[in-house]
Amino acid sequence: MILASKSWGRRLVLQQTGIPFDCVPAEIDERALEREIRAEGGGPDAVALGLARAKALQISAGSPDCFVLGADQVASCEGRLFGKPKDLPAAAEQLSLLSGRVHRLHSAVALARGGIVGFETVSHADLTMRPLSADFLQAYLGTVGEAALGSAGAYQIEGLGVHLFSEISGDHWTILGLPLLPVLEALRRESALAG
Repeated sequence: MILASKSWGRRLVLQQTGIPFDCVPAEIDERALEREIRAEGGGPDAVALGLARAKALQISAGSPDCFVLGADQVASCEGRLFGKPKDLPAAAEQLSLLSGRVHRLHSAVALARGGIVGFETVSHADLTMRPLSADFLQAYLGTVGEAALGSAGAYQIEGLGVHLFSEISGDHWTILGLPLLPVLEALRRESALAG
């Protein structure tokens, strides 16, 4: 199996399953694809799924005999979409907008083989961010630095980002960006895992 992602969180999740895999990050223009999906009227689920599908298909084209797992995640709050921030000022803006509000994570996966997606799904988690002062945000971003640029919403909840929240509803793997239980079930159906 190949994981078409550079996310260390997704790699860690997959490593914990004991499934042998290689990591070959897909190189797609995520922002351009997101704009295209949104222009066609696609919401957060469609964006996350479109990105996951594109990653899986790109890597599958060069490795047709392997199962390729593409994954992506976006956050949404009050009609706005949040992806990975491009820089620390953008991260501060995202965190300010999410402060004191509930937002939803849309975590999508697509499993391809032979250039065909055989399974895809989107899972959700709802997170309540506690109200954050400007001073706290500055101190937080000063501590986590560039790590804030690696996740939708500008936090990595598996690390210091956990301090930003007052309530979380959803499974652990969805929050980390890889809805694991549906993926394992799909692999069993494909006889890629023992039943």
